[in-house]
Amino acid sequence: MAEAAVTLSRNFGLSRRQAYRYLEEAQLDGPPSAPAEASITITLKMPASLARDLRVHAVHSGVTTSEIVRRAISAFLSATHEHG
Repeated sequence: MAEAAVTLSRNFGLSRRQAYRYLEEAQLDGPPSAPAEASITITLKMPASLARDLRVHAVHSGVTTSEIVRRAISAFLSATHEHG
């Protein structure tokens, strides 16, 4: 861990103390999980007011706009599939 802290400190301009904190946090979080599927970027057109409401909701909920849209589309597709 000491060697990793030194490397982080050098490569990213961190103090060793901060590098240790990052390493300790990483240990508590456990290994990163691989995404189930690769993501692609898509472009959507929507009314400006809807985009504004989406951004406001994202800020207040602490969830990214991408995650909100992903969840909404997934829920829509599930509901559509269930109801024919």
